[in-house]
Amino acid sequence: MTVLEQGQIQIHTENIFPIIKKAVYSGHEVFLRELVSNGVDAISKRRMAAMAGDCSEGEEGKIQIRIDRENKTVTISDNGIGMSRDEVKRYINQVAFSSAEEFLEKYKREDDAIIGHFGLGFYSSFMVAAKVELVSLSARPEAEAVRWSCDGSPNFSLEEGERDTPGTDIILHMQEEELEYIEPARIRALITTYCDFLPVEVQLEGETVNKRQAPWRQSARDLTDKDYIELYRYLYPFQGDPLLWVHLSTDYPYNLQGILYFPKLTGRGDWEKGEIRLYCNQVFVSDSIKEVVPRYLLPLRGVIDSPDIPLNVSRSALQTDRRVRSIGGFVAKKVGDRLKQLHRDEPERYNEIWEGIAPFIKIGAMEDEKFAEQVADLVLFGTTAESAFTTLADYRSRLPADNDKRVLYCTDEAGQAGPLALWKGQGAEVLLADSLIDAQFIPWLEARHEDLTFRRVDAELDESLQEEDSGITDAEGKDSSEQLRSLFKEALANDKVTLQVQALKGESAPAALILLPEQMRRLNDMGALMEQRLPGLPDHHVLLINRRHPLVEGVLKLSSGAVITGGGTSPTRQLADELTRHIYEMARLSVGGLEPQELAGFQQRSADLMGRLMQRGF
Repeated sequence: MTVLEQGQIQIHTENIFPIIKKAVYSGHEVFLRELVSNGVDAISKRRMAAMAGDCSEGEEGKIQIRIDRENKTVTISDNGIGMSRDEVKRYINQVAFSSAEEFLEKYKREDDAIIGHFGLGFYSSFMVAAKVELVSLSARPEAEAVRWSCDGSPNFSLEEGERDTPGTDIILHMQEEELEYIEPARIRALITTYCDFLPVEVQLEGETVNKRQAPWRQSARDLTDKDYIELYRYLYPFQGDPLLWVHLSTDYPYNLQGILYFPKLTGRGDWEKGEIRLYCNQVFVSDSIKEVVPRYLLPLRGVIDSPDIPLNVSRSALQTDRRVRSIGGFVAKKVGDRLKQLHRDEPERYNEIWEGIAPFIKIGAMEDEKFAEQVADLVLFGTTAESAFTTLADYRSRLPADNDKRVLYCTDEAGQAGPLALWKGQGAEVLLADSLIDAQFIPWLEARHEDLTFRRVDAELDESLQEEDSGITDAEGKDSSEQLRSLFKEALANDKVTLQVQALKGESAPAALILLPEQMRRLNDMGALMEQRLPGLPDHHVLLINRRHPLVEGVLKLSSGAVITGGGTSPTRQLADELTRHIYEMARLSVGGLEPQELAGFQQRSADLMGRLMQRGF
């Protein structure tokens, strides 16, 4: 065989930083992605050149991969445009000179995409191969086949080749430590990961492996709900069906297509890395695109496909610039537009999925002012009224004229059942804000509506929940409120507990309630959030004693009738003190204020107390 030329590979630093073999790519497996992508480019080039009359069109384009386990080789073949001797010298020997840009200048068409950007993809083969051979025949008339080979050093050999049809074969002689890539299952997995949606058939030993169809490249008008759901199930198997999807498509000022899905979040979701997959011209690049979309949209799933997102030379990491930030703003706006459309056109469907999409909307509103303006009227709250959900604006419209500035809300229907029942008993409508995010969202909402005051149901009780009676006065002129306050203060001996005595309306009003003043509780919640723990009962809190409750009235009578014995103790007063502490512990229990280790002691004290009451004939 005639040797046409021998020489050294030229590295063009004016195109890119000096390339060091095996230092560019973060993972060796991407060699297959790069070589298959080059093959698809070659097929696209042949089609475009054939339309211009510069070569024959040939058969339908395809990529074929063959494995020779005996000789430890992997061969990637295409039937694309091929290369002449001069083109091999220009595009293979000059590292970092990409033929894609030069080719597009000659055959410029808006609807044809060339994948190559850097001219480095071919050299990724040396991460896994001890020797690389390239056999190519140009599709242009009267071309002759050439064979290029290199062992990874700067030296190469260019000879006459043997190939009957236009296209290129790349033969990789695998390194001993990279023999996992001569296993068909490994290559099949790589095709599925990186090349699944390429528009060209990718065959392994004659069998087509990739799906080829990329639904996000189609018009939304041509896709059905079934099409969207099938793509989601394929990308995220066994994850349940999505709640909602957003079709993305724009060609100015950048080219971008995609489909994003709102998943059913079963846990906290990935708010840091994300699960959206980034593609470049249907080639998988990365599943970490935190630089592209706002943080509050990272738990979304789906695909973003754009050749205009700047990547590093290995196409494995993003480079953040103004264009990336602009794309992030575009994605957020399209998500907001889709939510507004659903809320307007399908309100029942919107209500149905609200709890699933609420975290995205609330966090997005707090972090992005433009997004907040889009979704401000889309935030829903559960309500104690008959309707399942309400907006803040609708809630305001139902407030009584004499109290239209206060918004009542509840974060735990069980833990705040006592005060909630009092408010409901007086006909007040209460918003239900029971997600963890609401601890931050309510203060944000209040700051946004300066004319409103937000009060949790257990923050304070106003006059509408209290009886107007002045209490009972004893022989010394002390009213019952003063007596009860004194009794509880002595029995509890806890200066951190502020005591209030009121006569509450309603037969079902409890003996005592724990109240948490709004600002104090918010500080406690914020501290718990920063420490990544659930907020507990603050040490400083208010104990509201309902003097109209039969148990409280009984304790007051019991303490008033106590007789001090000669030893200075009174069994009756001691019992009254124990009942007082029991009332306090029940109030704490109702708001989850008893720690797990305290429950056993509480149960034992309760049993002992009941036993003593039975002995006294109560």
